[in-house]
Amino acid sequence: MKVIWNDKIVDRNEVKIDMEDRGYQFADGIYDVVRAYNGKFFTLDEHVDRFFRGACQTDLELPFSKEELKERLTTLIKINQIDTGNVYFQITRGIASPRNHTYPDPEVVAPVFTASATVVPRDQEKMNRGITASIIPDTRWLHCDIKSISLLGNIMAKHEAHKNGADEAVLHRDGAVTECSSSNMWMVKDGTIYTHPDGNLILPGVTKIVLLRAAEKAGIPVKEETFTVEQLKNADEAFSSSTTIEAMPIIEIDGCPVGSGKKGPIVEKLQQYYLNEVEEQCGSLRQNV
Repeated sequence: MKVIWNDKIVDRNEVKIDMEDRGYQFADGIYDVVRAYNGKFFTLDEHVDRFFRGACQTDLELPFSKEELKERLTTLIKINQIDTGNVYFQITRGIASPRNHTYPDPEVVAPVFTASATVVPRDQEKMNRGITASIIPDTRWLHCDIKSISLLGNIMAKHEAHKNGADEAVLHRDGAVTECSSSNMWMVKDGTIYTHPDGNLILPGVTKIVLLRAAEKAGIPVKEETFTVEQLKNADEAFSSSTTIEAMPIIEIDGCPVGSGKKGPIVEKLQQYYLNEVEEQCGSLRQNV
């Protein structure tokens, strides 16, 4: 498997990460994940834009332009012959010693960039069946809009959900639902879709953008406003969304069925419209559905 290490594409076993790398020491870095279908990236521009926005928010100087980054990632999937899969890319502030909380001088310490590609087929069976979730308090920091590599809070929440026998954690702050441990959160009530508005408490999802566009095309009303745990428990449908899972039905929360306990008609329609968006950019997937 070939990966990107700074400005080169090398074999994965050639990559050496220094123990003084600020990503290792402080989780001082950002990342993103973009998906490919039929060997073509879907919403690559939006993912790259979010990556650059995160760099700006954290005063991290990137060593490439947006176009240069897109060219590198495109070359990576071609070399690895990725048809349907994910590309993970991240950058840290670099290698600095002695350890110091203060940002190092960017003219002295260069950032470290890595990217890898993995074959991951669409799991249509899972998208039809749905997943289960558990309600977990959202105890993360207050910059969830930055796609930081510091994901301990997310990991702890998902682990707690797994201990409860659930697939995913639905996070809340004082009863107000924010998002899931690794995806945006949605519910449907009386034909209207609800999802938390963008801001510092959730990650502005690229898949969320696509689904909002899909809902508009489908004529389904959407309200980007906060809803409560109690409202979620009385929802007709619920689903989560991310680059890797698209629109995933949540059929059970804390052991209780959501609506009918099966994938509902609204999320099914959104899945179809999402697929249409993918095919517009990447070509037909019907043979794989």
